[in-house]
Amino acid sequence: MKSPLDLDQLQTFISIADTGSFTRAAEEVHRTQSAVSMQRLGKPLFEKDGRTNRLTEEGDKLLSYARRLLYLNRETLAAFDDRRLEGTIRIGTPDDYADRFLPEIMARFTRSNPRVELTVICEPTPGLVEHIKRGNLDLALVTHNDVRGQSEVVRREPLLWVTSANHATHEQETLPMAFGRPNCIWRRAAVDVLDQQNRDYRILFTSFSATVITAAVLSGLAISVLPECALRPGMRVLSEADGFGALPDCRIGIMRGQTSRPEIVDALARHISESLDNISVPVGEDPGTFDFAALAFTKLRRTKPNQILPGW
Repeated sequence: MKSPLDLDQLQTFISIADTGSFTRAAEEVHRTQSAVSMQRLGKPLFEKDGRTNRLTEEGDKLLSYARRLLYLNRETLAAFDDRRLEGTIRIGTPDDYADRFLPEIMARFTRSNPRVELTVICEPTPGLVEHIKRGNLDLALVTHNDVRGQSEVVRREPLLWVTSANHATHEQETLPMAFGRPNCIWRRAAVDVLDQQNRDYRILFTSFSATVITAAVLSGLAISVLPECALRPGMRVLSEADGFGALPDCRIGIMRGQTSRPEIVDALARHISESLDNISVPVGEDPGTFDFAALAFTKLRRTKPNQILPGW
């Protein structure tokens, strides 16, 4: 029987994966580089990619398990800690992120910190940034925008053109579009691409609500752009083969406000980062198997252009 995995070695492995460098990982975990380099688990976990170290397929598999094991270790210790965090924290997020990410974030955080009350508001990113500046929020999960203000990027996803799988909306001569409000960066990115391609379009729906945009797409009334996490059953992803140009990536970040309880904010930020790292792409293999709960720790393949997501 093999000996149990060492949590310190797993932490070192995660540091190498996150930094791409044995040297920087050694600095983070306060070990010598030679000690870090010797911490292998019987299979090649890294391969050289220029000056950085890239995960192999086996290394990528281990990374998911390693993060889960370390999280469970912290959760176990917290359950027996009489000095556990308590208080209230105010968090904000757009509703599309809330729908996909909040169940996992809230479940993780509440299990480890049952004495902390979460106050959650859902607004588009511009409104959340203003709340942070005015001191109305302790933390916000936002769409990162260099112009709007710095955030700590914790997830990067492709931004995708989407239409209904049951309608030929994308074949109309003048494309009907559903977008967020004019200051939405996804809207501006989509309009820029359409203008560059000289595509005829009209904006049929404008809303800050992801539910409204999703409804317009699924009903076949409009096309939109969504990050991968916001894809829903019954949507079809459009590609350049359909005449839709590439869009920039969506970067999801954390913004922190001024707070008297930084230890709670730090704990929640860590839980968010770990949760988003483990949440996979919401795409099932077979119709009828679209199970959000089962996807929490499952690594699935990326959405492909022209892929049709199973219907409701």
